Amino acid sequence: MPSLVIVGTQWGDEGKGKIVDLLSADADLVARFQGGANAGHTVVIDKQEFILHLVPIGILHPGKVCVLGNGVVIDPRVLLSEVDELSARNIEVDGRLFISEAAHITMPYHKLFDEAKEIKRESKKVGTTHRGIGPTYTDKMDRIGIRAIDLLHFDVFEEKLKANVEEKNFFLENYYHHETTNYDDMVGEYRGFAQRLRPWIKDTSIIVNKFISGGKRVLFEGAQGALLDIDFGTYPFVTSSSTIAGGACTGVGVGPSKIDSVLGVTKAYTTRVGAGPFPTEFSEKLEEKMRIKGREYGATTGRPRRCGWFDALLVRRAVRVSGIDRIAITKLDVLDGMNTLKICKGYMYEGEIVDEFPAQTAILGECTPIYEQIWGWSESTREARTLGELPSRARKYLDRISELVGAEVAAVSVGPRRDEVILTDSKFW
Repeated sequence: MPSLVIVGTQWGDEGKGKIVDLLSADADLVARFQGGANAGHTVVIDKQEFILHLVPIGILHPGKVCVLGNGVVIDPRVLLSEVDELSARNIEVDGRLFISEAAHITMPYHKLFDEAKEIKRESKKVGTTHRGIGPTYTDKMDRIGIRAIDLLHFDVFEEKLKANVEEKNFFLENYYHHETTNYDDMVGEYRGFAQRLRPWIKDTSIIVNKFISGGKRVLFEGAQGALLDIDFGTYPFVTSSSTIAGGACTGVGVGPSKIDSVLGVTKAYTTRVGAGPFPTEFSEKLEEKMRIKGREYGATTGRPRRCGWFDALLVRRAVRVSGIDRIAITKLDVLDGMNTLKICKGYMYEGEIVDEFPAQTAILGECTPIYEQIWGWSESTREARTLGELPSRARKYLDRISELVGAEVAAVSVGPRRDEVILTDSKFW
């Protein structure tokens, strides 16, 4: 049962897209298990940049089957826009992309609620992308959500939509004093979406489990990162789904015994987008320098990412809650030319040493990082294709990260292109 889950170990933006793309070459099926159009995976192939928000990265490899699981919330506008762009670039989608009939649909009123709530929060903003992700998951848990299968039974869709629009517009207008939605406009637009999506909507749990039982290679693709998990992240500055490895089971419909291994993706330093505590954040001057050098701008929103030193406590927590045995370290090349580097190996809180990532966000905000200083390297790492070709100090940096987080280094990315990578473990499957 060769199946592999890939998850982020920080606050997202770790470069999972490149690693998923790399391993998709040997996979038979790639399944996305959570998140929505608030995620963005960027891959560079032969100098062409592909940014996908919903379609699994595996679609870029001919013949691979791709699945959007029930844990994903789907914005048909975004999805079909991506499909059209892929088709324009001669990438076939029909017959290769399937959508879980149980996946929930993001509606226009979800985006309005997302925006209205952030405005209402004023100084206590969570930092959402305004893509309607949280409100879509809220409706799912409130048992009033619209699912993909409802698009196949349009009378059910219309009944659900009518009830939702009545309630949503009341709160948008009277509580948030925000613009509202129009029922008739949505019926017309989503009827068109339903016709296009109809061939792709299936019971994808059956598809995925058949691949696994047939000995095929299945890759489970996560979005965001472990510290944005709804339960184990820096709540409330999190996303609204389960981003850790366990989410692959509930978000696709496979049993935990069907998962063979978990690969965590971590950046060689730390970044995050949006609000929330960030103990190892750089000084303003260094942050701007690293942001430019590392092209640290969100693939979905274009927002500048906050940047900081590598935080071992943060990644160690991700390793623990996802059962990660190996990690892929990305953007090592961004650290080229730095004289000294720092790794956070603990926190100081109220005069005491904290050696595990605190669950209480308020405490995290008061923590001071305890750093271990490591010599940097002046040489470029971009041409290295084996660990032996890396500068000795770069190898020591990787070894120390591995030791502190408790996971072996299986891959190292030294640039944005497909071939700019070092594989230290050939047995991913």
